[in-house]
Amino acid sequence: MHIPEKIMRRSLHLILLLPVIALVTAFAWHAMSPGRSVTEGRADLRTNGIWLQHGWIGDDEWFLRNRRDRSKFRNDARIGELAHLLAGQGVRDVFPHLCPCMPTGRISPADFLQTKRFLDGFSGFRVLPWIGGALGKHCFPESPEWRQTFVTSVVELLDAHPRLAGIHLNIEPMPDGSKEFLMLLDELRRALPRGKIISVAAFPPPTVFHPYPEVHWGKTYYGEVARRSDQMVPMLYNTSIRSGRLYRHQMRVWAVQALDWSGRTEVLFGVPAYDDPGVGYHDADTENLENALSGIHAGLETYRALPENYAGVSIYSEWEMDKGEWAFFRREFGSQ
Repeated sequence: MHIPEKIMRRSLHLILLLPVIALVTAFAWHAMSPGRSVTEGRADLRTNGIWLQHGWIGDDEWFLRNRRDRSKFRNDARIGELAHLLAGQGVRDVFPHLCPCMPTGRISPADFLQTKRFLDGFSGFRVLPWIGGALGKHCFPESPEWRQTFVTSVVELLDAHPRLAGIHLNIEPMPDGSKEFLMLLDELRRALPRGKIISVAAFPPPTVFHPYPEVHWGKTYYGEVARRSDQMVPMLYNTSIRSGRLYRHQMRVWAVQALDWSGRTEVLFGVPAYDDPGVGYHDADTENLENALSGIHAGLETYRALPENYAGVSIYSEWEMDKGEWAFFRREFGSQ
């Protein structure tokens, strides 16, 4: 079989280029500085956040449905212990779980006396109930009736407990460009009492390493959500990445993008401290506090000074943290 000379020349050029491409790729991989270890605490502004489990303010029916013991939560001493622990870690914002909402739009009920007890113990914090649920299962923002019911039940919760700082909204997945989500934020803003915070569990910017547009927001949409919110908490995990070095690099890039794209809106970086075995989207050996904080430190070092809208990190989650992880967090992030 005769191979044309032109094709042979192209093939030869490609063969000669392959070692060069491999060398450049290897050099770029090793030259890349995806993370930093920072132990003097300059990134800790003592305004961090954390996601809390349902029992801290949830109603009794939740315990019955899930066969859980109330005593751990309906306990002034345990509430005090948690508040003392979190205050020592520079946590200011706590997001106690009140998900999922009902398909009608009613948010998951909170126990009145337990919420009062919790607010008594967390008087020095901003308490923002974590509300929302799964899109298309619990949440239907495309429905005006659903949005009205959802907003009304949020206002009722804040009226019943004026010491709540606001709400933390988390609907997953939420595709880039959803006009219905923006409508929900606008309606919440108009209805919420003056001074109450709208915090959003935001999705990270797009990346070639995780090409799923339903869980990533582009620059334009990110800015639209930020303008309607008081706080953006991008969930910087569930990437399916299996390389710690690559994940640190991605965190570095995302940290800068999230801050720049949020305008003046406050940003807390959501960082992973959990294990979810058997799923393809999360590898705890890769997505963990060590790699996440290292990447965030590297991102922050690209600025001459910390951006004004930077507030710290938010840990997912309280119920997964152990003594070793808290010790690591103090060493690699804490200012005390």
